[in-house]
Amino acid sequence: MNDYIKTMRAMIGHETLITIGCGAIIEDNKGRILLQKRIDNNTWGIPGGIMEIGETFEETVKREVLEETNLVLHDISLFGLYSGKSGFATYPNGDKVFSVQIILQSYNYTGQLKMNNESSELCFFAKNELPTNLNPTQAPFILDWQHDMKLPILK
Repeated sequence: MNDYIKTMRAMIGHETLITIGCGAIIEDNKGRILLQKRIDNNTWGIPGGIMEIGETFEETVKREVLEETNLVLHDISLFGLYSGKSGFATYPNGDKVFSVQIILQSYNYTGQLKMNNESSELCFFAKNELPTNLNPTQAPFILDWQHDMKLPILK
């Protein structure tokens, strides 16, 4: 948890906090998407996380992807901007958030996949082989990717 989130949580407890999330749709050379299976909720989603104060969208997504997958992203483009009811979430510890999601995309990366302590698995999936237990807050953009939605997506 970054310092801003810790500071705000000390003030508001578990009440709803507005955050900006940056995630990455990473495709391999076979057109498959990289998903991570999270330890905290046992669901599949894309790598990403919460923006820290002063970061750009690109800096946030590059930092989070490196931390969660050991991959360095190159040639990043906008996939979509997501807001609305699917942005509400309650974490296992009771913290509530409403997150606006900036989803970026990259086909160009370097490094070898390596998990951190947030994931139990990292795997590339074809569009017709997606797992059924997608993270509900991330399912909208994963399914938009699966259905080849025109970019950028504004929801």
